[in-house]
Amino acid sequence: MKRKKERRKEELDTETTFADMNVEGFSWYNPNKKKGAKPIGPVTKKEYWAMVKGAFAAMLPVILCVVAVSLLVFIFAMLWLR
Repeated sequence: MKRKKERRKEELDTETTFADMNVEGFSWYNPNKKKGAKPIGPVTKKEYWAMVKGAFAAMLPVILCVVAVSLLVFIFAMLWLR
């Protein structure tokens, strides 16, 4: 059991940078930090659709809340204006 966890930790990629968060104005800004991050390679179709699916999964709760609140406002308005 421990060997699987140790192997996972060893395989974890902590070097890949997706976005440079060293932005002037943030509290963690370090002007001495080098800006030569390696870009990630081309994205496969499978990875692309996984990213799209993840984006929709992240947006779904917000969209459902907006629809639910709009529906409640509409129902309350119909009841009040009767």
